[in-house]
Amino acid sequence: MYQIKKLIVCLDHTEMDEILVKYASFIAKINNTKKVYFTNVIRNLQIPKDILKEFPNLVENMVEERKGQMKAIVEKRFNKSDDIAISYVVKEGQLSKKILKLAHEKSADMILVGRKTTLPGSGVVSQRLARRASCSLMIVPENCKEIKVDKLLVPSDFSDYSKDALEEAIMIAERNGKHVEIVCQNVFSVPSGYHLTGKSYEEFAEIMKVNAQVNFKKFIRKIDTKNVKIDPMYTIDNNDDPVEDIMNKAKELDVDGIIIGAKGRTAATALFIGSIAERLIQLNEDFPLVVTRPKGKNAGILDYILEI
Repeated sequence: MYQIKKLIVCLDHTEMDEILVKYASFIAKINNTKKVYFTNVIRNLQIPKDILKEFPNLVENMVEERKGQMKAIVEKRFNKSDDIAISYVVKEGQLSKKILKLAHEKSADMILVGRKTTLPGSGVVSQRLARRASCSLMIVPENCKEIKVDKLLVPSDFSDYSKDALEEAIMIAERNGKHVEIVCQNVFSVPSGYHLTGKSYEEFAEIMKVNAQVNFKKFIRKIDTKNVKIDPMYTIDNNDDPVEDIMNKAKELDVDGIIIGAKGRTAATALFIGSIAERLIQLNEDFPLVVTRPKGKNAGILDYILEI
């Protein structure tokens, strides 16, 4: 488990900004965050040289105006403690590239972005960020205006990536008085050749469930739960779509957030965060989603340079 000491918050001067600033305040509080970078990326400014010659301070004034707009929202919505340093960063260029580069330069622990469905503006390309960032990513849909963490869903395949996600959920619960309910969901399926064993579908499904229960017990023994209650839940995947099973369970339980671990990246694996995490990013429009990745677990430096 690790804490979010350096946080990047991506603002775009829409109503989404107030939501993100409130979430940034919450994250900073539970993590004892030391540095928050509120950033805005201006699309490539193709200003003719003649115009720049006539108005030499045009770009500088625009940057200062953007910083002032961000500062106004932050001062209104961010509960700042004395030990948190705040910076306002305005960049020009392609959105995802500038954010990724900033996260790399500042050695950030998390990037916080919004997901839009009706608000104006294109928002942030969260899927690209999740694939390439060297840190965790939190995606907040536009309708998540109230911050609650009474119930969290952690999809798990009992891997090290799932361990990161569950430890993050435990940390959140611990910092909120341990009243948070954590549901650890394992989605399992019945292999296509089950009938060759002489078992019925239902019988083999029960065998797979028992196997998952055994694996959960092994998995949870490796984790310091800090006496936070973890409720295991086992869901059979009948339609070959575990993401649908996860989303259905999240809606059924009315959870306040989903936390999932991203698979690591190496120079050999290219862009890969795991198919379930990737589809959750694509389809989820209802719940705050945290994709955990320990800082630095990304591609090698050569890949980074080539992608940026």
